[in-house]
Amino acid sequence: MRGVLQRVTSASVTVDGQVIGEIGKGIMVLFGMLGTDDEKTMEYMLDKVVNLRIFEDENGKMNLSLLDIGGELLIVPNFTLYGDSRKGRRPGYSSGAAPDVAAGLFERLCEKAKEMPIKKVATGQFQADMKVSLVNDGPVTLLLDSEKLF
Repeated sequence: MRGVLQRVTSASVTVDGQVIGEIGKGIMVLFGMLGTDDEKTMEYMLDKVVNLRIFEDENGKMNLSLLDIGGELLIVPNFTLYGDSRKGRRPGYSSGAAPDVAAGLFERLCEKAKEMPIKKVATGQFQADMKVSLVNDGPVTLLLDSEKLF
């Protein structure tokens, strides 16, 4: 599983002109799935997302987590995170999970996030043409890769 995490002051996802998910201050994360991702991978990645100390404390140091500040979380599926552009000019996507597998993984990931003590969890829509808007705060952007975390 790969994730691109961004600290935001606000973020939203629109599908067919309708906002389907939006948050205020918190984290927006794009997730790409591998066919080998499992419950342990999801738990590890979500734990990282909600506990990374990327929000400022009273001294202006990044010392607080999403849970510490009572922040919100927007989870957006993004298969292009497993795009391979090393050869040619058109990225290949064969290393990511097949759509039917990835859909199930994404749904389970969202369920797990909603079970956590997060103020609000919003999501994008799998296999939809989404328009994602966000105000990156900082900017703070981090890459997470389960293949490099374990």
